Amino acid sequence: ALVEHDMQAAPLWDPNKCEFVGILTVTDFIDVLRYYRETGTDVATLATRSIADILADEGILSTVLKKVVPARHACTKGSGKMNYNADQHSYFLAVDADATLDRACHLLHDQGLDFLPVMLPSDMRVLATVNYTCVLEHLVGNFREQRRLFEDTIFDLGIGTYGDDVVVAHSQQTLHEVLRTLHVNGLSAVPVVDEQTKKIRGVYSRSDITFLTKASDAEDAVSNLNLTLDVLMAQQRTDVTTPDALHTCSTRHSLQSVFEYFAQWKFNRLIVVDEEERVVGVVSARDLVAYFL
Repeated sequence: ALVEHDMQAAPLWDPNKCEFVGILTVTDFIDVLRYYRETGTDVATLATRSIADILADEGILSTVLKKVVPARHACTKGSGKMNYNADQHSYFLAVDADATLDRACHLLHDQGLDFLPVMLPSDMRVLATVNYTCVLEHLVGNFREQRRLFEDTIFDLGIGTYGDDVVVAHSQQTLHEVLRTLHVNGLSAVPVVDEQTKKIRGVYSRSDITFLTKASDAEDAVSNLNLTLDVLMAQQRTDVTTPDALHTCSTRHSLQSVFEYFAQWKFNRLIVVDEEERVVGVVSARDLVAYFL
């Protein structure tokens, strides 16, 4: 249903409790397939299991669905904030429609969330699901004209991840290997580089469903986890307006220029490259929003 409606996440409703109990994402389903491959479990049994059955499986919850927050964004006790690495499979965390944007942003950031439902308190309807790209779109729309505030470079402002902390993938790696790397590092996407030249070739998103749309059934989908990235990237959508499409910048780009770029392309992240197109950093929508908190 998520794929058919072009949605990345949806709230989970428990008809017995008559309340929302969590959130299910496209990446959750991808990670469940990864679990079946890693454990050698008969994937044919997946068709007989409900969402409740899967989320009650401690083997799945404690491994592939275990929440990991990138080290850069994990709050420490000394920071004055507490990060609970919120597991949105176990409970439903939302914000009221009358809450401030600041409140929503702090919930997203401090709880390590990717999606935050917005509720109408009067009848408990979910009006929308907010993510960092939504918040960044608001910030850009309201503050992009204040150029004097954003003349410093993103590198000088410390926005993004750079150097040895940048995680990359190689085009000859299998999808299963890359998905595991993304999960253990708490990342939503990774730059794909040429193993010899180290030049950027593309970006692979954890929510990319290309390998699912090419599969005829669950068994075929699990088998597709053995495909290499170069094969999958050749099948990806090439529309540059896709949020997960490759967009690059340099360390010399100012925050203002990044805002202008986002206003045009609505990207989820920028890959920072040097003069020879080698990856030196990554700036995500989350990084940009976190700078203002």
